[in-house]
Amino acid sequence: MATELLFRDDAYRSETPATVIDVTPEGGVVLDRTVFYATAGGQPGDTGWFVGADGAATAITGAVWSPDKQHVVHLLAPEATRPAPGDTLIARLDWAPRYNRMRMHTALHLLSVALPYPVTGGSIGEQESRLDFDIPDAGLDKDAITARVNELIATDAAVTESWITDEELDANPGLVKTLSVKPPRGSGRVRLVRIGSIDNGVIDLQPCGGTHVRRLSEIGAVVVSKIEKKGQQNRRIRLAFA
Repeated sequence: MATELLFRDDAYRSETPATVIDVTPEGGVVLDRTVFYATAGGQPGDTGWFVGADGAATAITGAVWSPDKQHVVHLLAPEATRPAPGDTLIARLDWAPRYNRMRMHTALHLLSVALPYPVTGGSIGEQESRLDFDIPDAGLDKDAITARVNELIATDAAVTESWITDEELDANPGLVKTLSVKPPRGSGRVRLVRIGSIDNGVIDLQPCGGTHVRRLSEIGAVVVSKIEKKGQQNRRIRLAFA
């Protein structure tokens, strides 16, 4: 039984009751359902706590995918006491870092709109994040990029999700902006994240398995903090909360 990924349907859900279905040989804990995002696509795995029936809390130091990509493995400190298969508990996020990553991840989508070039890499942090672009020429202007991203944020467009089949994605390869990170496949369908609407104008539409805010105004003001040359045709753009 694959882990039910509650964050896919509701990124704002911060806790859930769950049942332990396995403990890995390395000591990772697998649940039947989870709100914890597992490290993928440049977004770190969530941290938080397990709360047992006795109210005792055990820190979760991160979350990763199992080798078969069917389960989220919750990581605990080596000395922590593990629950046993069949135990019931509450899985609770450390909400502040998760929410900042949701804001940052959405902002990076807008950065890819402001700079419509192939994306070669990226990393999502709590206060600063980055995207790497395949850009042949220099001359990028930090202030101009900052102004454009904040202009998009000011539209307060809605952020929504939908699903298409693998075959539909294959027929529309232009939806994929990232060269280094491929859309999550294997289930027969791929999740699309849309910023804006058909009626009011679509700002961005691309496959993405990460967590995002519901409206752009939640991001707040951002600033391009640094532009780095990482190769002849590779520019790293760092984006931070203002």
